[in-house]
Amino acid sequence: MENISETSHALTLENREHLSLSGISDVDSFDEEEIVAICSCDELTIKGELLHIEELNLETGYVSVSGKVTSLTYSEKFSSSSLLKRLFGG
Repeated sequence: MENISETSHALTLENREHLSLSGISDVDSFDEEEIVAICSCDELTIKGELLHIEELNLETGYVSVSGKVTSLTYSEKFSSSSLLKRLFGG
């Protein structure tokens, strides 16, 4: 099985209503207004209205989302050896 952390990440957004993601290793949290997905070394936060995960396959790294997407934001994840985790015990 291919290591997801080495898999390329891609996204396709159609008419702000259907989002297809590849290279996803986990979904950290989700509700109708926000989904936080983990890809390679980053977190992807998807914000919108009436968001729904249509398909989730972590073996292949594929996620499909429907709803009105209003924002896509990438942010770095803190690694287990990050300075903040070491300082604050996170």
